[in-house]
Amino acid sequence: MQQDFTYAVARIRYRENKLLNDADLNALLSAKDADAVIRLLRDKGWGDNAGGSDPDELLRLEREKLWQFIGEIVPDKSNFYFLLVPNDFHNLKVAIKSITRDIKPDDMLIHDAVTDPYAIYEAVLKREYENLPEFLVEPAKEAMSVLLQTSDGQLCDIIIDRACMEYVGKLGKASDEEIIRLYCELFVASADIKIAVRSAHTKKRLDFITRAMAPCETLDVERLAVAASLSYEDVLKYLENTRYSAAIPQIRSSMSAFEKWCDDCITEAMKPQKWEPFSIGPVVAYLLARENEIKAVRMILSAKVNGLSDDVIKERLRMMYV
Repeated sequence: MQQDFTYAVARIRYRENKLLNDADLNALLSAKDADAVIRLLRDKGWGDNAGGSDPDELLRLEREKLWQFIGEIVPDKSNFYFLLVPNDFHNLKVAIKSITRDIKPDDMLIHDAVTDPYAIYEAVLKREYENLPEFLVEPAKEAMSVLLQTSDGQLCDIIIDRACMEYVGKLGKASDEEIIRLYCELFVASADIKIAVRSAHTKKRLDFITRAMAPCETLDVERLAVAASLSYEDVLKYLENTRYSAAIPQIRSSMSAFEKWCDDCITEAMKPQKWEPFSIGPVVAYLLARENEIKAVRMILSAKVNGLSDDVIKERLRMMYV
């Protein structure tokens, strides 16, 4: 039975008017320092009544408020697994490395996830993998075994990252929503491209590259892996004949420029969702827009704290939804 998202979309319509626009970001960029940025944000309803000035706490509160609101209007969390499961895979990495290094994982865990991060930690600690969600069982077993046998942290990361890419890709293919399919495809494809570029720069072997990449519909990952094993220019030459050819100048510039290009593609694709009154599309679009907004504010606050120039940050800021 198809879900009715009319109420959720109506709530989203009101919230959309409060999203930051380009003029708001320029005002934040023009602020004297991080404290001035936070004051401007509080005038727009960010943070809580306590009025603290810690940037990390402010951003944490905003993400918490965002997911609380989404939970109110769409109680079925599974609608957003495609966004949350990467945090589960991150928490799996943290659990495995914390256990093998005998350190506490607390500060490194992400709580906006499908599974309680401490439940992941306990299951891995006790080797009770059957207590993990199904999508984590095999990568947990393999990554822990590899790390214990070889002490190769990079290989451990590759195993978990590829499993994450495959699962997000699977969720995208299973979705009836075009925006979710697009997001998941770009998530996997952009990760594959970043692996190819970094592997070419560091001259990784073909077997390493092939193991790291996950299949997707918009790239021939076998050809991309071969190109990466040859040279950086071969990677770009392969991309010239794909839908990612427009990103080549950004890739030549930096990986952060390429990541911005990917995020802007998603933002552009989301905009038509404003006119879809009955599907979950507008909710997903709003959620991604708010995540993008928080990311932009984080960049600006970091720049103010670290004394970076406004021009450097402007190059990295994503396109806004409104």
